[in-house]
Amino acid sequence: MANLTPKQKLSDIILDINIAKIANKYFGKSSSWLYHKFDGIDGNGGKGEFSEEELKQLQAALFDLSDRIQKAATSLIN
Repeated sequence: MANLTPKQKLSDIILDINIAKIANKYFGKSSSWLYHKFDGIDGNGGKGEFSEEELKQLQAALFDLSDRIQKAATSLIN
């Protein structure tokens, strides 16, 4: 799994998450910026992969979203 791109690693959920909201809320960027990052381009046709810091930020965003979903789901019964 180490040789897979971030987009490939998130393939199971990528269609279920709102890329625009994640880009804006957690990065302060546009959805096109995040889509370009997933595609490994910089928006001008050059290389634009995620930096290590951006990957950590994306990971933290997904953990936060996961926690919020779990809390919302738990509140349905309690």
